[in-house]
Amino acid sequence: MIKEFRCDLHIHTCLSPCADLEMHPEAVIEKSIAEQLDVIVVCDHNSSENVQYVIKTAEGKPITVLPGMEITSSEEVHLLALFDKLDELSKLQEIVYRSLPGKNNEDIFGTQAIVNESGEVEGFNERLLIGATEITLSKLVEEIHTLGGLAIAAHIDRESFSVIGQLGFIPPDIQFDALEISTRTGVRTARTKYPELSGYSFIESSDAHFIRDIGKGFTKIYLEEVTINELKMAFEKRGGRYVQE
Repeated sequence: MIKEFRCDLHIHTCLSPCADLEMHPEAVIEKSIAEQLDVIVVCDHNSSENVQYVIKTAEGKPITVLPGMEITSSEEVHLLALFDKLDELSKLQEIVYRSLPGKNNEDIFGTQAIVNESGEVEGFNERLLIGATEITLSKLVEEIHTLGGLAIAAHIDRESFSVIGQLGFIPPDIQFDALEISTRTGVRTARTKYPELSGYSFIESSDAHFIRDIGKGFTKIYLEEVTINELKMAFEKRGGRYVQE
């Protein structure tokens, strides 16, 4: 039976250098449940080491956590990668880390904390997670699809770090599964602003870097269950699955 799911497909944790340290797994899950979200995806910048702990925190609770990552392409475009399984995400993580130069400077970019489900600090990521990988946008989308994931262009309405902001348009040869709109614009306004993108499904996410922002943006998606295949069907408006705009 097809049901409505309140989905926020783009939430950060304290592993992201620009996110608040209060964004540890337990706090993220508590706030997400309080905001009546059914599905969240953890998408830290170029890293996934807190994903497993958010998933563990959610066990036995009325919320589903899908593994994800927000990757920066060589063109400095932000791209969301969503998966069913941690091992699929781990394979993408290996590809990203091999192509991510630089070392983090905490005084400039902030702490990149790995925190477990009990709130204990497991360590700190020393890579320059705020930086860009050496992988092109086209290649990233190809790698995500090869691993069985979904590729969503992040906050396309933003002037910086979006595919439109960086390239000026949506390349027709890159097979995005959906396009994300930030809360400052909203999907309805975006449909008027980007009539040429009518063939894509739009989603709205919180892109939360602070606890207070969780729940400020979400999308109602109609699915039988929470899987990558069901989301893909909804983005393609197949089998009665769809995204409510």
